[in-house]
Amino acid sequence: MKKGDNKSEDNQSRRRFLKSAAGATAIAVYPVMPLSAKQQEKALVQLNKLRKTDPWLTLEATLMHLLPESEASTEASPSAKSINALAYLYQVMTVQPTEEEEKEFIIKGVGWLNGFAQSQQGKPFVQLSIKQKEVTLRGISNSSAGSNWLSTLLAYIFEAMLAPPAYGGNPDGIGWQWLEHQGGFPLPKIGQRYFELPLRGKAKNQIAIRAIEPVKSNTRLANTPLIKRTNKA
Repeated sequence: MKKGDNKSEDNQSRRRFLKSAAGATAIAVYPVMPLSAKQQEKALVQLNKLRKTDPWLTLEATLMHLLPESEASTEASPSAKSINALAYLYQVMTVQPTEEEEKEFIIKGVGWLNGFAQSQQGKPFVQLSIKQKEVTLRGISNSSAGSNWLSTLLAYIFEAMLAPPAYGGNPDGIGWQWLEHQGGFPLPKIGQRYFELPLRGKAKNQIAIRAIEPVKSNTRLANTPLIKRTNKA
């Protein structure tokens, strides 16, 4: 077997899993709060100042490992970078009315991950090789908190991939193209998003919840080959 074959096979297996799971929920994703162009620009400027430090440095490395950039794939497939997963997560944490408990859990997970990486590999997560990162993520998935944290990040990857572009992720519908999915019609545009609608429409949309939530609490997600698999390296 050529060097790198195992890495390529793992990446393709991960993509097949994500494509299957994302496709199953594509028609039911309703993010809570789309952003105006000004809000998106402001969020990106702020994120670019923070992404070189934790927690965003480690979060980006984790998202990129869960959905890495395609190498020699025969099909054009998105990565966490191309779907703006980190930017989407940032606005979820700073702009959307996300519960404080959820935000605290995500931030604490960075500490757990780096603590485990330091104890097992002698380095923080971002400094590990791809193989070491894989081993480390599989290691933390053996705990309930660790597997729930990874499941939460996967759920936000799905959201970034599947939400209408007006919500901050899925630029130019790249996630829909990969899944061969037709987005809902009409898509929200500037001036038509829920916070720009009359109060009656706004109230109606406020009570909608993300249909992706069941994915976060689905314990089967933590037991998929993507996260839990004995490393034989």
